[in-house]
Amino acid sequence: MNTFSRDGISFQFPANWRAEAEDTEDGGWAVTVTSPDTAFAMVSLRPDAGHPADLADQILDALKADYKELDAENRVETVGGAMALGHDIDFLTLDSPITCRTRAFDTPAGPVVVMTQVSGYDRDRNDPVLRAVVASVTIED
Repeated sequence: MNTFSRDGISFQFPANWRAEAEDTEDGGWAVTVTSPDTAFAMVSLRPDAGHPADLADQILDALKADYKELDAENRVETVGGAMALGHDIDFLTLDSPITCRTRAFDTPAGPVVVMTQVSGYDRDRNDPVLRAVVASVTIED
């Protein structure tokens, strides 16, 4: 397993997945970890964002703009000990069904959003891995 850690936020991901991190213009950062297949997870510190619920809704709105026929359900769960708000989203691209999950929560460094996505092609293999990545998120006080 590999570990990403920055600004008191850390998570683990498989050693055979690739991580790419970048700083953002708002003083935050985003890291995307990609599987050898189609699955990926993105974790982003968004110090410019308001309430986590607004952040989750902004992501959903952006997806709705690209995918007119998507199904989304509101979700609340705990990520890293914090209450996380977001959506479970299903949509189609080309010929593949896509499952996307978003969760947004507050940290001492600012709001964080986690987004995971996997296609029907490798869902059975990689959805449990994506869930484990999210479950591994820790937030330092």
